This record gives sequence, structure tokens and C-alpha cells, in this order.
Amino acid sequence: MSYENWLKEFNSKTVTRRSFLGTSSKAALAAALSLTIPHSLSKKGVEASFAFNAYPFTLGVASGDPLPDGVVLWTRLAPEPAAADGLGGMPDKNIRVEWEVAEDEQFNRVVKQGTEVAMQELAHSVHAEVHGLRPGMEYYYRFKAGNEISPVGRTKTAPAWGAHVNSLSFAFASCQAWVGGRYAAYRDMAQQDLDFVLHLGDYIYEKRDTATLADFRNQHALYKTSPDLQQAHAAFPFIVTFDDHEIENNWANDISQPDGEESNQNFLDLRAAAFQAYYEHLPLRLRSKPHGSDMTLYRQFTYGNLADFNVLDTRQYRDDQLRDGFPSAPLDPEAQSPSRTMMGSKQEHWLLKNLEHSKARWNVIAQQTIMAQYDYDPGSGISVNHDQWDGYAAERDRILKFIQQHRPSNPIVLAGDWHSSWVNDLKADFTNPSSETLATEFVGTSISSGCGWKDNVEAALSANPHVKLFNGDLRGYVRCDLTHDSWKTDFRVVSSPGDPNAQAFTMSSWVVENGKPGAEEIGVSKYNKVGVTV
Repeated sequence: MSYENWLKEFNSKTVTRRSFLGTSSKAALAAALSLTIPHSLSKKGVEASFAFNAYPFTLGVASGDPLPDGVVLWTRLAPEPAAADGLGGMPDKNIRVEWEVAEDEQFNRVVKQGTEVAMQELAHSVHAEVHGLRPGMEYYYRFKAGNEISPVGRTKTAPAWGAHVNSLSFAFASCQAWVGGRYAAYRDMAQQDLDFVLHLGDYIYEKRDTATLADFRNQHALYKTSPDLQQAHAAFPFIVTFDDHEIENNWANDISQPDGEESNQNFLDLRAAAFQAYYEHLPLRLRSKPHGSDMTLYRQFTYGNLADFNVLDTRQYRDDQLRDGFPSAPLDPEAQSPSRTMMGSKQEHWLLKNLEHSKARWNVIAQQTIMAQYDYDPGSGISVNHDQWDGYAAERDRILKFIQQHRPSNPIVLAGDWHSSWVNDLKADFTNPSSETLATEFVGTSISSGCGWKDNVEAALSANPHVKLFNGDLRGYVRCDLTHDSWKTDFRVVSSPGDPNAQAFTMSSWVVENGKPGAEEIGVSKYNKVGVTV
């Protein structure tokens, strides 16, 4: 069956009505429970054949965190995803959920199967960590609860540790403000041939009254009802990290940006609720399950000898922003203080150690905000956005100096957050255009969120010659294709972000050659440096 036909079948859910092959034994169920059982399970037991009054897999399926031997599979039982209490129309019962993984979409060659328990404590979400799969292989998966069968998803494991990998294709995305259920960018992404997707944050946007666990659950559930987002999740494994809007605009560590208090217990309670809802709705492993207001999200993924991906958390451990001006404010001298951190000392040490010991051809730092310096003042002053790396300049300088001294192979920085497309040279000295280019930064535009500050950026481009491309008009995502010789980046954009029939096209393509930091545009672009049609 062609991929196009598979997508049609996925959308019609025809495949979910097939018979579900095989069931888990009581012994297997008991073993699964012994690993994950909370106190409530011993009190309430598990419903093995629960009868749903409506289809429970309304939020689709997903896979994520691919390793050479497996992935994590996700779904959530929610027959009424918009239920006001945030529980998706589910009763306070523990429901047995079976899963299976096959080499073919008809599930004639099932290779793994097992059982999880969906509990009210986690909004009846399921995170099945599957092991024992073959490296670099495509698989299909599905779930069963009661007599209901989920949609079918596809996933792919990472290559074997140290394996020689000839090529790799992935996409990265961010900033998907709700646009009524349709995301043209995700519809186009789902048609691509990708190994995985990186999501760099702002998966949801909090509202002014988003305060409780039920509120955050319902925001995630709302976004998950998008057929285009479901389609992308069902097509590829996702590697995710949050930015600010999954919790609160411009939050920093334990500090609420609107309140600005040094320690805000109310904000920590809000952060705990936001973290739990985030975990409940995304394909994350148990290691990322939050403990109150703490959640471990920074982690590394290795794709043989071709690429290492260092996925950062630049919110949970950072110092408070120095100034609140938007989109910029005069540079605060304290931004250069060596004590200021965006990552925290432990994560910074982890990142630098990974770069030092990497044997991969490409070393990727996947994170949230723009790392390159950007001066918004085209005159003699300096004005920056203090929420980005410019507000933590000494830590950025330590990373770039480490790259200059230790020379990890082909460092590439990926970012989102700013609802616009950028290509930046990361310089040893941003004030000297002739200084050495140490790495390349690609900043992806938003899936749907607007860029109301694009005029501010465009007005200062002449003061920032290390910026090779800026476009704040178009929404979309970024596709990257890697070989040992080169890294190719395509900025895929759509004519209208909320129209599922909107045309998608490549706005601009760039290449980084092995051993030559700095990207060069390839082909003929429809746009000049500031995103104006030429």
C-alpha cells in the first residue's frame, strides 16, 4: 500500500476496526503492573474489559524518544476530550490497554505486544516503553482498550550505536497557537519521508485563566484534536522539549514573569500542573515523568556515526530575565555576568561533555531561543531581547569558546520561539564581522503563531551582518537532510497556516558543507534577506 493510501486509511479509521491480534497473558499483565503500580491500583484494581460509551482514542496516537532498540508509544483514553473536569469523560477506574508493534501495517508480523494500565492519576494516558526492536527499522503500532481499537501509527527506531549511517532526514517545528483545528504545516509535514520530528517548544499556548491541572489538560486535549497534528504524530516519532507557553509566558525557573517574585509557591504549583499535563499528552519516557514542579527533559539522541542531538531545557534552570522590554530593551550590563545561566551548571557541563566526546559527523544543539547576538538598535546603542541568549551572553560565549577550543565536528544550533525563519553565523566575536564563524544556527518559523515584531527585526538587519536570512511573514517548519558530506536545510512554508488546503513550498534552501561552518543558500530563492519577494 502506498503512503498516500495509508494516510487515507488512517484518516477514515478503517484500520482501527480490524481484529486486534493477540492478547497479553495474566502473567504479563501482572509483570507490567509490578513495574508501574501506584497505591491506587492496589485499591481499585484494573478493568480488563471496560465498555466505553464513545470512541476513546479521540486524541490519536504518537511515538517518541527513538532509541536503537525501541520507542515509547503514547495514547490517552478520552471519549469526551473537552470535559470540564479535564478527565476526558473517563470514570475513576484503571483500564487495561493492550498494545502491539508489527513490521507491516496489516499486523501479520507482530513482533512485540504488551499491556499498560491507564489511570485517572495520569488522565488515562499511556506511555508504553517498547524494547527489543531492531535498529533503524520502521514499525507500525496500535492500542486496544475494551472493544475499541486505536488508529495505527508508524514509527522508526534509531540506528545501532556506532553504526555507519549514510543519511538522515528530520523536521523541526515550534509555536503552534490554536487556529481552529487545522494546521497546514503539519499536513504537509506528514507527507514527507522523515526519520523523526523535533518539537522545540510552545506546543500549546496557555490562556489568561489557565491555572489548574484540568485547565492544562484541556488545552492539550484541544490541540490534540487537530487532525493534522494527529496525522504528523501518527507518521513519525517525535522528540519534544518545552519552551515557555506550555507553562506561562517568559517564565524563568521558579519565577513567574507577571509576578516577578523571587520565590513564588503559587507559580510552582502552576508549574507542577503544567508539567504533569505536558507529560500526559506527549510520547515521553518514564525518566521524564515530573516529580511535582521538577521534570527532566534535557537528553541526547545518537544516530550512529552521523549525528548527535543534544536536546536542551532552557527554562527550568535559568536565571530571571534582566529586562522585560519587547521585542528588545537596552542591553543590561549584567547580561555578561559569568554567573548568569540559561541552562544551569549541571546541564551546561552535560552539554559540553557530550560535545567533547562526540564521534558523530554533525553535533546538534536543539533548543528554544535564538543563540546568535541580535542588536535591535541600528544606531550607536545596543538593544537586545533579554529572554534569548543575548540576556545570558557569558554562558553563550562559554559554549562558543568551547567549540573554538575543542573543535567538535560540525556544530549546528536549532531554535524556534521567534515565529520567523533565520539563518545565522555563530561568530567568535559578533561585533567583528570578519571573526571566525564557529557554528551555524537555523531558526524555524512557527507552525501557526504570528510575528508582529518583524518590522523591528528588519529595521536592524544592517547592524547584524551575521544574519544571512530573515523572514517573519510565513509560517511552516524546517526540513533537514544530512549526509557525511553536507547538511541541507529547507524552510518549508505554507500560504495560509490555518487552511488545510493551503499550498506548501520551499521558501529557501541552505547547505553546510562538512568542515566548513556557515550556511550558503542554494538554488534561486523567491525572497531576499528580509523576506521580500524579488
